[in-house]
Order: sequence, then structure tokens, then C-alpha cells
Amino acid sequence: MSISSALNNAITGLTATSRMAEVVSTNLANVMTDGYARRSVELSAQQLGGVQLEGINRFVDAGLLADRRLADSALAADQQAVDTLSRLEQMLGGPDDAGSLGARLAAFESALISASSDPASQTRLADVALRLDEVAQTLRSNTKAVQSARQDADAAIAQDIEDLNAALVQVGELNTDILRVKSIGADTASLFDARQQIVDKIADIVPVRQIERDNGTVALMTTNGTTLLDGQAVEFGFEPTPTITGDMTFAAGSLGGITLDGVALDPVTGSGRLGGGSLGAAFELRDTTLVGVQSSLDEIAADLIARFQDPATDPTLAPGNVGLLTDEGGALDTLDIPGLAGRIELNAAIDPNDGGDVNLLRDGLNAVTAGPTGNATQINSWIDALQVSRADLSGSATKTAFGRIADFTSAVGAARLEAQEKQSFTAARWDALHEAELANGVDTDIELQTLMLVEQAYAANAKVIETADFMMQRLMEI
Repeated sequence: MSISSALNNAITGLTATSRMAEVVSTNLANVMTDGYARRSVELSAQQLGGVQLEGINRFVDAGLLADRRLADSALAADQQAVDTLSRLEQMLGGPDDAGSLGARLAAFESALISASSDPASQTRLADVALRLDEVAQTLRSNTKAVQSARQDADAAIAQDIEDLNAALVQVGELNTDILRVKSIGADTASLFDARQQIVDKIADIVPVRQIERDNGTVALMTTNGTTLLDGQAVEFGFEPTPTITGDMTFAAGSLGGITLDGVALDPVTGSGRLGGGSLGAAFELRDTTLVGVQSSLDEIAADLIARFQDPATDPTLAPGNVGLLTDEGGALDTLDIPGLAGRIELNAAIDPNDGGDVNLLRDGLNAVTAGPTGNATQINSWIDALQVSRADLSGSATKTAFGRIADFTSAVGAARLEAQEKQSFTAARWDALHEAELANGVDTDIELQTLMLVEQAYAANAKVIETADFMMQRLMEI
């Protein structure tokens, strides 16, 4: 081997080992960085001797990455459901909470029992009115809690759409950057990392599949077949609703849905085939889960109003007259139930804060003359009305007033528990996939071993150059 050949081999070796040391140090520095893929240097032998740097290999298990992203979507959806239902359950109160609807109704019944033992007591009658007003206030506050949760879900939809559009534009820009950098033969690994991190964020919003193109770019599509990006990113739109009330639904046209390039994506569901991630979960909460909770509250309100405006309970009432509880001052209208729990009020006729006469609780709401102050018949009738089993508006589910509220409280708790169980399974699956993904990532032991080999190779090549230099100097001295 000639001295020039030896120098060429050593110089190319130094270049290769220098690049290998850089790659190993980058691997070690990013061992805990999400979205970072392990790199290695690809070398080949030169025809005239020495080594040539072919490029940087980036190791990613595409199948495992795709499965983990689907798990990201499921976990984001389940976590959002758990968070919303947990907050809602806390706001509504549990069976042992003094401010819960069941506790308020129990306090009203206790006040009635106390008044029945002394019907002449104005204080006890006033306490009955106060406790019933608290029942109505609790129904209204519960409605506000449910609608606040729906408002939050609506705002989450708007934020997800904004984030999704921005992320799709970024992926498109990175596709362009990768094409440009590849065309000049430069390293694109860091651009691939950046793109993977952004696609991971998209996967939290909607379940996404990445389709590789031959030129290093990617196309994105949901698992249900909606194209997100193929050359150019699509643009989704959504108009949030400033205030949501109990009677507002997407089906009624009072809430917004997603648009795709300005056209409604799905006039039936509003979200089309974008379900599965946090975006779909927000639609499910806003338009189904929380609507069901509000419907149950409205059923309770309708049941209570009906019990206390029934002429069988108060003989002074005629059909259509208002009872102890009203729909904003009016009688129950079975054709206008949505949002009723937010409109229920104490009858002003017995509200001492509104100039009402609490004696009507003893004598009957439409009593023309005052009855005997010691007569507890009507008060006992109010007590009995709470215990009578009545059918709901659909004609089924015959229950007492307490039974209906207990079922509602139990249903909310069961929904939260079911969501938590589902989230636990999804989280366990995500953990398993994430661990498998990390196992294919940077191994610090292997990287340090590689670094030792690089150090040895660097020293060997440096020794060759030193020896060649010594030989050249001796030749020059002859």
C-alpha cells in the first residue's frame, strides 16, 4: 500500500469516526426525548480505498408507531370523558352531600313532617317553602353545571380544530423541507423527528394513519377514511357557541358542527368520521352524554312539578293550575320539557320572599278562605305525594320522587365509573405500546460501547496519519 493510499484511508476513517461520534452523542443526548428515533451511520467501502459516508439511518418500527398513535387517540378520548364526568359528579354532589338534589328533597320532606306536627306554626310553614325553593335552586344549579360542561366541550372542539389545522399545515411544510434537504444530499433525520412529533399531536385529536411516499413525504388519513393531508392540508372549520342552554342541541340546529373547506362535514353527527380522539370525545360529551344527563334532570323536574300540581294531591287545584313548583311561573307543558330543570321555580303564591302566603301550604294553593290552623291534612297530602310511584313522561319507569333522584345520582356515578374502567384499560394498552417503542429506541449501554469502538478507530486512524507523516519526513531528509 502506498503512503498516499494509507493517508486516504486514514483521513476518510477519521471523517467517518467523527460523524459516528456525533451521531452517538446525539443519541445519548435525546435518550428521553419523545419522538426521537435512534440514528446510526451507514458506511461503504470506496473503490480506491477508504470508507464513504452514505447517510444516516433512522430506526422506526412503523407498525408499532401506528398502533401507539391509535392508542394515543383512544387514551385522549377516554381521559376527556373521565375528567368531564368526574367534575360533573363532584358539582352535582353524591348521596351523602348535603347540597345534593337527594339531600335537598329529604330536607323538604323533613320540613313537611315538622310542619304537619304543628300546622299553625308560621315558622315551620316558611321552612317548608324555603326547603322546596332549595330543591328548585339545586335543579337549576345542576342544569348550569351540565351546560357548563357542554360549553367546555364545545370550546374543546374549537381548540382541537384550531390545533388540527395548524398541525396539518406544519406537516405539509416539513414535507416540503424534507424534499428540499434531500435534494441537496443533507441529513433529514431531524426533520423526520419534528414531523413525527407533530403527527403524534394530531393522533391525540383524531385517529390517524400515516402513508409513506417514495420521496420521503407522507400523507395523513383518519382510520375511517377522511383525508387530512395529501400534498396539501385540508382545512376544517368550527364556530363555537357563546352560550349553551339545556334546550340547545346539534340536531335542532342550535349548535355548530365541523366544516371541511367551508362545507358541513356531516349534518347528522356534526363530526363525521373524525371520532376516536379528543375531538370525537368532545362531540360525544356535548351532544350525547351530557344531553342525556340534562334529560334526566328535566325528567326529575317534570315529575316534581306534576306531583304538586295534581288535583288528587291538592283538591283546590283544577287541571292546568300551577302547583307548588312551576315552569317559570306556568304549569307543566309536556311538549316543552328540554331545559325544564333550568326553569323550575317555587310558586310565588307561597314564596314569602315574593309576598306569598305560606298558609296556602296548609289550606291548599287555591283556597278561598283560611282553614283550621290545626288541620294537617293538606300537608300530609304533600308528604304522600313524594312517596307515590309515578310513571315518567314515556309512561314507564314508575318510581317515587326519591327513587327517581337516586337513580339519576347512581347513573351519573356509574357513567363516571365505566369511563374510568375504560380509561384504565386504554392506559394499560398505551403503556405497553409505549414501552415497546422505547425498547426499540436508544440503548445507552450499546451507544457507550459504540463510542468506545469509535474512540479506538479514531486513535488507529490518527496513528496511521502520524506514521505516514513520520515516513514522509524521513524521505524528505534523504
